[in-house]
Amino acid sequence: MATKIRLARGGSKKRPFYRIVVTDSRMPRDGRFIEKVGTYNPLLPKDSEERVKIDVERVQEWLSKGAQLTDRVSRFLEAAGVIEKKTRSNPKKGTPHKAAVERAEEKAAKVAEAAAAPAEEATAEE
Repeated sequence: MATKIRLARGGSKKRPFYRIVVTDSRMPRDGRFIEKVGTYNPLLPKDSEERVKIDVERVQEWLSKGAQLTDRVSRFLEAAGVIEKKTRSNPKKGTPHKAAVERAEEKAAKVAEAAAAPAEEATAEE
């Protein structure tokens, strides 16, 4: 049986709350799970200790049994110092898309025209 440590969503509409659970990988996201090992409340401030609560000992035990972590849960455990940080490579992160580049070029052209117009008027008056 392939087990995963992942998030199961709870809470009402627009008020998310997640349980960190160990589950069979074939089960639905919010379906049956084997064990609850923590909680995550994204509505709390990032520096709050109540935002992410994890039973580290149980997680380590499940990892020793071969459970796989999802990306979000692995980031929580990296922040807690339980597992070592993975190197992630996303070289395109933060680069603007084509439309944004075009808008920036148009804006720069308008600013250049506006700056050139008063200079032309000053030379015409002399």
